[in-house]
Amino acid sequence: MASYSGFLRKAPSARLKAFLAANGVQVPEDFDWNSAGRGTAFVEGLNAVIDGLPARQQDRLKAELDHLASLTSDAVMVSAEQVCPIMGIDLEGLEGVQDVLLMLALDHPQAFERVAVQASLNRRTGGKNWSAFQFDDGGKAWALDDQTARALFVADAIAILNLPEHRKRESDWYRAVRVHPITGEETEIVQATIYVEDRAASELTFGPSEGLERQVVQRVLEVGIACNPAERIVEICATGGKKVRDEYAQAFSKHFAPGSEPPVEAPRREVLLNTLRSSPEFPVEPADGIERVEVSSLDFFSTGGGFARFEKRGDDETIYQFLDRRFGHVSPLNAGGWQVVSATLRIVMAAQGGKRRRTLTVTLRSPNITTIPNKTEADRQLVLNLLERWNLIAPPAPEIDVIEDD
Repeated sequence: MASYSGFLRKAPSARLKAFLAANGVQVPEDFDWNSAGRGTAFVEGLNAVIDGLPARQQDRLKAELDHLASLTSDAVMVSAEQVCPIMGIDLEGLEGVQDVLLMLALDHPQAFERVAVQASLNRRTGGKNWSAFQFDDGGKAWALDDQTARALFVADAIAILNLPEHRKRESDWYRAVRVHPITGEETEIVQATIYVEDRAASELTFGPSEGLERQVVQRVLEVGIACNPAERIVEICATGGKKVRDEYAQAFSKHFAPGSEPPVEAPRREVLLNTLRSSPEFPVEPADGIERVEVSSLDFFSTGGGFARFEKRGDDETIYQFLDRRFGHVSPLNAGGWQVVSATLRIVMAAQGGKRRRTLTVTLRSPNITTIPNKTEADRQLVLNLLERWNLIAPPAPEIDVIEDD
């Protein structure tokens, strides 16, 4: 996240001047937009111009610039590249994230908000308060474009938030393109942000008379969903913890995927697929109740843009034996330039306690997707513990408070 001063220094002159003009700031014609290499002197000179505005106008403008600075990151630039093309907004020729943010704030305020939401979703762990849910593939397409289903889902959101019906609400449904960070593969995502009028808050503020007054401030809550129909994954963002996000997943299933099995939360953990470059050991303990474990598929991506997928067929040899027999030293496991980007494991659970033998199928996709569809919470925890033990997923990130110093 860039600082207020850093944002001013790096913003292109023409775009920054247009933004200031749109906010009622007339910069003198003789202002030096390149003074001292756009360092401290430049920022101080621009602040001097802003300081000439009426006090309230200064506050509003600086608050907007602070917000723009808070969004300045590589993640936001990636998000703009995913959202803007589908909205017909051309980013060609723009000079970096500052230029993009100023352009969106000036000309496309709705896209500006969508990019901010997308940036939160794109964080490595899914973003703060984002949870991913895996649905079984029931063979039926989701009714994502059904206007009635959308309206009913928004109504359920109000109910989950335990807010009265008279609260104002808006829902913004749109499409974005998610680009795989390694392969560059593009996947279209259907997204929605639901804005809801929250409970009013009573705050002590300075009123029009400059004296202290207690005023009622109407806050806004946001609920976000991102749907990947191809992988049957829905990501949900809402405050209130796991229990609340589970309720949203159930509401999604009811309105958009009726008849589907209840979704299972899919953990966002960094996958360590390099472990599978050589035939790995899968140590198990008697208490695990596991009969055998096998790698049933491997997906590779090459630096030249090639893809390769191999699946295990039959029980006469492993997928590693097949690759060695078929390709030898030029196997993608051994040849340079090939990277494992996805794998499927089959964990065969032994028959015990009157239960028949069954198979847990786990899919790992870089950089952080682990799918364990249609399994119980006990199975889910068992699989996560096994994947950690086998060095196939990273441990969960510790929850720490971060203080940012601009």
